[in-house]
Amino acid sequence: MDANLPLTAASQVSFPWLSLIALLPAVGALLMPLLPENEKYPSNLPRNLAITILLADFLLMLAVFSRLFDQLNEGLQLTERINWIPFIGLEWSLGVDGLSLPLVLLSGLITFLSAAASWKIKNKSRLYFGLLLLQASAQALVFLSQDFLLFFLAWELELVPVYLLIAIWGGNRRLYAATKFILYTALASLLILVSGLALALSGGDFTLNISELSQKSAQGSFGIFCYLGFLVGFGVKLPIFPLHTWLPDAHGEANAPVSMLLAGVLLKMGGYALLRFNVQILPEIHQQLAPALIVIGIVNIVYGALNAFAQDNVKRRIACSSVSHMGFVLLGIGAIDALGISGAMLQMISHGLIAAAMFFVTGTFYERTNTLSIPNMGGLAKVLPITFAFFLTSSLASLALPGMSGFVSEITVFLGITSQEGFTSIFRATTIIIAAIGLVLTPIYLLSMCRRVFFGPRIPALALVDDMNPRELSIGLCLLFPTLIIGFWPRIAIDLYEASTNALAERLISHNLMAISHTLAIG
Repeated sequence: MDANLPLTAASQVSFPWLSLIALLPAVGALLMPLLPENEKYPSNLPRNLAITILLADFLLMLAVFSRLFDQLNEGLQLTERINWIPFIGLEWSLGVDGLSLPLVLLSGLITFLSAAASWKIKNKSRLYFGLLLLQASAQALVFLSQDFLLFFLAWELELVPVYLLIAIWGGNRRLYAATKFILYTALASLLILVSGLALALSGGDFTLNISELSQKSAQGSFGIFCYLGFLVGFGVKLPIFPLHTWLPDAHGEANAPVSMLLAGVLLKMGGYALLRFNVQILPEIHQQLAPALIVIGIVNIVYGALNAFAQDNVKRRIACSSVSHMGFVLLGIGAIDALGISGAMLQMISHGLIAAAMFFVTGTFYERTNTLSIPNMGGLAKVLPITFAFFLTSSLASLALPGMSGFVSEITVFLGITSQEGFTSIFRATTIIIAAIGLVLTPIYLLSMCRRVFFGPRIPALALVDDMNPRELSIGLCLLFPTLIIGFWPRIAIDLYEASTNALAERLISHNLMAISHTLAIG
């Protein structure tokens, strides 16, 4: 079955499980204003309610997908389709396949852990945890929506909680960072909307259903216009160079739990959307522009790594490393084969876990030292040995140490590039060599950061701080264990999406063969 075709009745279920997964956190957000809040004696009820609902939602995901999702079926499953607002063509259309399921699970896990990491939030706690719950619903809808307009509404909805979370609970320059974030992403959204509506109106019948959009043939200058609109719109969120400059500022000013969401989930929305729209809906144009995508990817990898060296703020350095690592997602998508797309998916899963772990651990020692300035820290390994162990482990995972998920994902992307015979040998060799420079730079800037923060002369003011407590230890383990499990047993992640990525690659190959046949016929 083609991954883009509507499902058979056997793939559908009577109970709306996906709607429940997507809307449960939003229901919790609606309950927040009903809870008591006293500024003098803040209540823990908002925090406890949010953690409970997000845990229940994540466990519901595990239960539903483990029982009802067929890993061998490359098409959409558990579909729900209701004609919601007919006069604008908006449908409540949800579905899950191999492209979306791993990212829904990743979103559920990291949002729950970010709420648990927000243990000490007391200022406007009802609003804070209500925004986290609303963000959880918006994220799930982005990955589950099968109607373009519903997808776009969810895409826009998730911008609001992130903006407020940075603007209210961020650092000294929080308003600047939040405004920059919303300007970049809102302007990019206009390109997404225009490109999507242009496709919906093209080719006869008007439709907003993503599966039906993929059956339309958008070629020539019109197809390129739509592809570039999607690429820039989704590329801001990924982010791609030079549309990335909002990211270091947002991470630098956001608190650690919000940074976990930014790095662990929001960046993955950009990669997912590129696969869903640019590759699935516009395969012919993707074939033409794939080399350009690879060039942008290697620029991301090297530029992000070089930019990380210039950062003396721990979170800004990790943010720049995210720009570099997301370049591998672009390489995998541009490889236009099953192995490359598989590597892109695995890199999104891996980076989501690793980056969330790094920002979380950074938040734990910031709470104790009240600084993120690398020159103002030193000797923390002796007073924070457990924190140091977690930070070092997540850094080793980020630099793709063999045995950890980062190594498997990046080597899969490289193999996808080298096995693509559609590119010339010189192009493939050049791509591998330049991308390898980023791999060499990554351990240098990460391990040098570890050395400067945790070793060297001890700062007297930081000599008596406490190490990670059991709650923080549990959160860290929930993020690092999956990276080790995937590193040693990658099939546990690959099996979730392999059928869908293989079908997507076959669709690209079939369209390429059709284009060749058409060219020969004309000749």
